[in-house]
Amino acid sequence: MSEDCLNQHLRKTLARGRVAVTRPAGCERIALYLFDPAVLEGPLSHDEAQAVVAEPAYWSFCWASGQVLANWILDNPLWVKGKRVLDFGSGSGIVAVAAAMAGARDVIACDIDPAALEAVHANAELNGVSVGLCSDWADRPRDLDVVTAADVLYDPDNRPLLQVFRQAAPRVLLADSRMKVLGDHAYCKQTVIEARTWPDLNEFEEFNQVRIYVAGTTSGETEAGKKDWKK
Repeated sequence: MSEDCLNQHLRKTLARGRVAVTRPAGCERIALYLFDPAVLEGPLSHDEAQAVVAEPAYWSFCWASGQVLANWILDNPLWVKGKRVLDFGSGSGIVAVAAAMAGARDVIACDIDPAALEAVHANAELNGVSVGLCSDWADRPRDLDVVTAADVLYDPDNRPLLQVFRQAAPRVLLADSRMKVLGDHAYCKQTVIEARTWPDLNEFEEFNQVRIYVAGTTSGETEAGKKDWKK
């Protein structure tokens, strides 16, 4: 049923579209319903291309930064374990699912796209975890411990989000491949990891270099996490 529902959403954009269960190369521990490239037996028609640009189904792709942040959280679970986590701009929900798998007390996926929230719900069920849904940042819970966000700085106008996140929770975990310099010294770079959007969109190589940042409290981190903090 979840797959049929997601297919209906995808076909509003691409008549030939369908989803398939896959494991992104950058985070193979998580399975997701994502766009199935096997349906494309040739280039998109003009009308299809226009539809994809006009109403992109972002949730049907797993972007590089989401994969990297999800995998990093699974490798360093104490950043979220026992915490109330909100994943902003959740898309496919890979980061929210990772936080739940890593032992977060409560996870909320926030996205303005109703189809994305349905994808998050389906992907959480697929991985055997529970994730709450929020369609408006203004309606978020006020007692958050951690905000996570990946690939939300693609537009320079979104830079104020860096401060917004810090005001919303004592800890922020951020992954980004677009901005080489954040311009906010509260965010400490942890590492840089290479990954590609899944399915691969053949983006510029520079967008495959994902930087992970942490802002805020560092208590409760693992010894490995402490070492990461100093990188």
